[in-house]
Amino acid sequence: MQTLALIDYGSGNLRSAEKALVKAADGRVRIVATADPQTVATADRVVLPGVGAFKSCMDALAARDGLIEAMTEAVETRGAPFLGVCVGMQLLASRGLEFGVTEGLGWIPGEVRKLESADPAAKVPHMGWNNLVDVSAEQPIVAPLIAGDPVYFTHSFAFFPEDEADVSAYVDHGGRFPAAVARGNVAGVQFHPEKSQAAGLSLLARFLEWRP
Repeated sequence: MQTLALIDYGSGNLRSAEKALVKAADGRVRIVATADPQTVATADRVVLPGVGAFKSCMDALAARDGLIEAMTEAVETRGAPFLGVCVGMQLLASRGLEFGVTEGLGWIPGEVRKLESADPAAKVPHMGWNNLVDVSAEQPIVAPLIAGDPVYFTHSFAFFPEDEADVSAYVDHGGRFPAAVARGNVAGVQFHPEKSQAAGLSLLARFLEWRP
């Protein structure tokens, strides 16, 4: 049986993400919430959850000895499929601009910057249900989803990759911005699959089967 390492670094949505993954796995994949470098380095799949500020989440990862190195071993060296959720997706960027400039993992070049709504009715933070647009049929991680599917967001910053080919889907909230990204075996979603009901569970189930 495959093992999925759900990175435990103090993120507030860890338990809800764990419950959703266990439900999507339906006994086919062992879900382990862990910060143990050896477990992470040898995992078949890795999920990085996240809520809060880019800097605090990156600092929390770095504070756990060997954890970033273990993630890099699993994902970049061995090619294990990776999914980042919300701030976990943002940490894929080269840098975040929240509370100054903070270096990210750099696995997908780009930056995380504050949302700027051109519509006074579209408030920031972007919180609640919104519909996906421009879902890429060429990005397998979002294959179960289609334009118009409602998913749940809660954030004030968004990840803007340097290469638009790395964007799997967009959302519009006073302006269009990426809702999902993917490059090789690395993927991320700005929305919360664990709060997105059927659409979220479909995406998690797809990730558990994904063989990039």
